Amino acid sequence: MRVLLIEDHQRLAQTIVDGLAAFGLGVDLFATGEDGLAATKGVAYDAIVLDLGLPDGDGLDIIPDLREATNNIPILILTARDGVDDRVAGLDRGADDYLLKPFAMKELAARLRALLRRPGGPLGLVIEVGNVCLDTTVRHLKVGGRVVAIPPRELDALELLMRRSEKVVPKRLFEDTIYGFGDEVAANTIEALVSRLRRRLQAIDAKVTIHTLRGIGYLLTE
Repeated sequence: MRVLLIEDHQRLAQTIVDGLAAFGLGVDLFATGEDGLAATKGVAYDAIVLDLGLPDGDGLDIIPDLREATNNIPILILTARDGVDDRVAGLDRGADDYLLKPFAMKELAARLRALLRRPGGPLGLVIEVGNVCLDTTVRHLKVGGRVVAIPPRELDALELLMRRSEKVVPKRLFEDTIYGFGDEVAANTIEALVSRLRRRLQAIDAKVTIHTLRGIGYLLTE
């Protein structure tokens, strides 16, 4: 899952990036509302975490623009403003949830997962294809009923393919979903990742196949 974080406090922002990564959520960080809004035009984010005290204005003012640009993608406000009127204003502008600073990282991650599990959201609880079962809440993978461990990025790629089983997943979607702005994605990065995942699935006797559509993307079938 890919999260857009708009937060100008450098130390807190990095703490959030690292903390959410531990819960299996990739984060792209921007310090201004303008830069965060611009990022939504090129990347398909699954959720947005928005601070209200931004250097280029009040975060409340960009919520309508974020909502217009991202449609139904959930927006979680993260701020030190604890007044009821502030919370109501944020929700009325189009935000989906509100978390006060200071906060526990596990609560932020839990609130994001709850938003992503809403009807139509990208985070279903359990996905099954063939004899492969992925519990996205705790990031547990089972093959033939047996729990197996695979590297995080391979698990991210597998989840992306399983959520769209029997459908083509474009290479660009792998880049947008699995890798952040700070990651270097070489020409063969996705091919190498999928190749490793394919070999690993074969080794653990997974009853699924990853097909390569040259120049287009990948397709997972039972």
